[in-house]
Amino acid sequence: MGKSSIFSRLKSLAAAAFCLAAVGASAVAQDGAANNTGAKKPKDEKRSADTKDSSAKQTTAEGVAESTILIYGGLGGRDRLNQIRKTAIERGRLSILGESGQMEEATYQTWVVRGDNLSKEKIRFDQEYPTVRYSLVRTGDKTFGVFNNSVFNPRSDAAKTFENRIYHGLEALLRYKENGSKIELAGREKILGVDYHILDLTDTQGRKTRYYISAKSFRVMMIDYEDGGVKYRRKFYDYNYAQGTLVPFRSTLTAGDKLVEESRVLTITFGQKVDDSLFAEG
Repeated sequence: MGKSSIFSRLKSLAAAAFCLAAVGASAVAQDGAANNTGAKKPKDEKRSADTKDSSAKQTTAEGVAESTILIYGGLGGRDRLNQIRKTAIERGRLSILGESGQMEEATYQTWVVRGDNLSKEKIRFDQEYPTVRYSLVRTGDKTFGVFNNSVFNPRSDAAKTFENRIYHGLEALLRYKENGSKIELAGREKILGVDYHILDLTDTQGRKTRYYISAKSFRVMMIDYEDGGVKYRRKFYDYNYAQGTLVPFRSTLTAGDKLVEESRVLTITFGQKVDDSLFAEG
């Protein structure tokens, strides 16, 4: 793709994000115009306040969620995501907090076969450390491990961490309708100068996830959830497009105030054939 094409795409995405927030921006513009023209009559001030109140009421959980899906689908939304992401193959590097309290380096590879919803997804996650290599597999409602071609039951904490990556991740929001999840707008907040829509999602199993979505770009920048009394926060960085869909190429996970994981995507491709034997239990 040439520079001009990339520039055109970026301009289109920026324009789309601007349009998605147009109602709120209109209210801000009216307020700014009032400040520039000096004192207003009381009835004009009331009209401006009513306009902003009306704009706030028009911002809904579904509106924010659907705008986010539109952006992640490269302005093609849900249909584009379903079309492009029928399968996914991802390779990258991991830094994970080990039992020794030190960060351990590993490479990883993930294979995904898209299902009608996350519960029907097939996911295999391989991790390779300097001294060991093993896989975690999620198919249907079952999670199991593979080591040296032998199937084993992973420790409960390892299985839970793996499942949290799935059910407290981006796909849980991008496919909230397919998953039958409930969403609720928890307000709007400015953090370090960034204006966020805060969206709470509860899935059919009662798992709760809070998404911090940029009010300007409609990208998810942070996710909060709680597990076993521990509060986790995943942050997303280095967004770029892969086959026309939006992907964060770096993320970090903290438990409380401690960094427990950092991942970097090296390559990601969608739509390639994935062998079903990767998900076989034996």
